[in-house]
Amino acid sequence: MIREPVVAGSFYPGKPSSLEAEIKGFTDEKAPKKDVIGLVSPHAGYMYSGAVAGATISRIKFKGTFIILGPSHTGRGKPFSIMTEGSWRTPFGEVEIDSTLGKAILARSRHLEEDAVAHLYEHSIEVQLPFLQYFKRDIKIVPIVLSLAPPFLYTEIGEEIADVIMKSRTKPVIIASSDMTHYEPQESAKKKDTEAINAILNLDEDELMRLVIERNLTMCGYAPTAVLIAAAKKLGTKGAELVDYKTSGDVTKDYSSVVGYAGILILKGRAKKAKPKKIHPLPNLAKETVESYVKDGKLPRPKALTSTMKKRAGVFVTIKKHGELRGCIGTIEPTQPNVAEEIIRNAVSSSTRDPRFPPVTAKELPDLTYSVDVLTKPKPVSSEEQLDPKRYGVIVEIGQRRGLLLPNLEGVDTIEQQISICRQKAGIAPEEPVKLYRFEVKRYN
Repeated sequence: MIREPVVAGSFYPGKPSSLEAEIKGFTDEKAPKKDVIGLVSPHAGYMYSGAVAGATISRIKFKGTFIILGPSHTGRGKPFSIMTEGSWRTPFGEVEIDSTLGKAILARSRHLEEDAVAHLYEHSIEVQLPFLQYFKRDIKIVPIVLSLAPPFLYTEIGEEIADVIMKSRTKPVIIASSDMTHYEPQESAKKKDTEAINAILNLDEDELMRLVIERNLTMCGYAPTAVLIAAAKKLGTKGAELVDYKTSGDVTKDYSSVVGYAGILILKGRAKKAKPKKIHPLPNLAKETVESYVKDGKLPRPKALTSTMKKRAGVFVTIKKHGELRGCIGTIEPTQPNVAEEIIRNAVSSSTRDPRFPPVTAKELPDLTYSVDVLTKPKPVSSEEQLDPKRYGVIVEIGQRRGLLLPNLEGVDTIEQQISICRQKAGIAPEEPVKLYRFEVKRYN
């Protein structure tokens, strides 16, 4: 069977000469090449995602065969479909299916089924082929289409593919064909995509699927990407790296509704063991507290207190996951006998009682980082001119309502922003008169 192209002339040029010229403009033949297990590459029209796809594919060492995993946009055919015979036609010519490898994967898998119907009108695999042919005309492929399923099933499929690759002489490269967030404003799309990209870079398919389910991440190729990550971890990878990220808005200049595109390489090789990073005693106490409380419901009893721990002060404990806020709660003034007890109390609150987030789970603990801010006593100020968003934290107060913001926060660059955020946190209207206080912090990471 020859699978005919269905988006030639629309997603990419239908004439070989025009296609060659367009791809040449997106690729860099002199880019340093890396030995990869696989890559994430977008599949939109070339005018939108071609730059990201070209930059990514330009950086891989080419092999003879590519296992291309695509999502099902059409809903046709079997939910987990593999073609093991025939070829795919593009304007550059036919691409043969690697029947030996395809049949080995089919025999090993409990989930994949032989089926061509799912592939007939599915563009996500087709769009990858001209880029591959541009660099090497005689490639072979194994096309696989994946539909919605429980996350554990993607892990099983990935590990099944890895088992076959380990026994294969061809050592194929896996491509997960995927665009990122669909049809959201630029700012929203980039925020969601950053979280998804971080999950991929951390080789955490479970976190990626959590984002899809809980954050309504509209990344179409989450299934191919989860399968790729699972396969890579079984094969042995030294990590992943982001090549490029863009949105359709970067082309159209319409940022009201964009689609995101990411190019990511998953590198071959074993990861080097990193030396444990030395943590200051204060955030280390926060870390020990959260880990002990989440795992066992118990609080640590520090044996020796540093001089700072013996003092009394307000303390904020901030928890981040992959660089994103995961919890932050603290006390403006001391409520405990010493800073150590203040840290323990606020670490528990930050990890389990921050109303913006669900409680931290044991599975998340390895991905968390901690910082502790020790506050000076707040001092009243008579004018906004006495404030500085980089040096001082701010408290706004009216009656029993109080709003606080720590200093030197990313994205907060003006006094007006500081005060506005404090008012919002305390439920204080912009026109209500308030008392202002400032304080300094000593931040420990």
